[in-house]
Amino acid sequence: MDPGRGNIIDGRNVANIIIDELAGEIESFSKSFRAPRLNVFIVGDDPASAVYVRSKVRASKKCGIETDVVSFPNDIKEEELIGSLVKINEDDSIDGILIQLPLPDHIDSKKVIESISPKKDVDGFHPYNLGKIMEGDPLFVPCTPLGIIELIKRYNVDTEGKHAVIIGRSLIVGKPIAMLLANKSKNGNATVTISHSRTSNIKEILLTADIIVCAVGRAEMITGDMVKRGVTAIDVGINRIEDDSKKKGYRLTGDIDFNSVRPMASLITPVPGGVGPMTVAMLMRNTFKAARLNYNSPRI
Repeated sequence: MDPGRGNIIDGRNVANIIIDELAGEIESFSKSFRAPRLNVFIVGDDPASAVYVRSKVRASKKCGIETDVVSFPNDIKEEELIGSLVKINEDDSIDGILIQLPLPDHIDSKKVIESISPKKDVDGFHPYNLGKIMEGDPLFVPCTPLGIIELIKRYNVDTEGKHAVIIGRSLIVGKPIAMLLANKSKNGNATVTISHSRTSNIKEILLTADIIVCAVGRAEMITGDMVKRGVTAIDVGINRIEDDSKKKGYRLTGDIDFNSVRPMASLITPVPGGVGPMTVAMLMRNTFKAARLNYNSPRI
């Protein structure tokens, strides 16, 4: 793929292509079954969560997925929220369930996620789905790691036998992408090192990396002197830095110092416009997959 932007991985462009591809596939599928349906649960009035939900609804409309947003007050009881999710589990007219995170402090996110049926868990966070990644036979992969793999695929990044260094060990990004890159697959077979914010010799490790995936939440922590020439640098971080020259008083930046790393990299994702749009596109893909599974009545 030629993005027309030098060595920049244009996640926004790829995401738009995927949405267009899905729109055609979903239109055909809907003629023999029905449109895929997604329920998004949001608790409270967190502005950032509201923005994320709106972006998901917009993408759903573009590709033909029917999306219902179910809102709850911030003080909803945990058992009431879980009860609502369980009802949707049993509703065959709804294919996918997404619970917008973070949840209020009085609600156990882990317990809520585990109450979602694995076959409707389009976020890919249920222990069953995370376990299937470890097994090398994933059902639903978390959307951000899935988006990273899709970028690697579409930009023809060679992973076999390469050293991939993951910075971050979350269940949302770090651990799943490490397993996907290590698994025996076309876009895997890499030798993977998982590092994190407490890794003492991070520069030494990074200088051996052919592929870097950074998802640690520290603004511009990776600089050009920490990477070798020709590296593929994938930045999952999104951080606000005060900047009086900007109208909003801040600018968005990733965990990688884009300006210093780009001259060293063969490929690099920008922030914003890199991994973020792919996360939403992969949610759409997972929802369509859930609809196809529902159509074929799988048993998990």
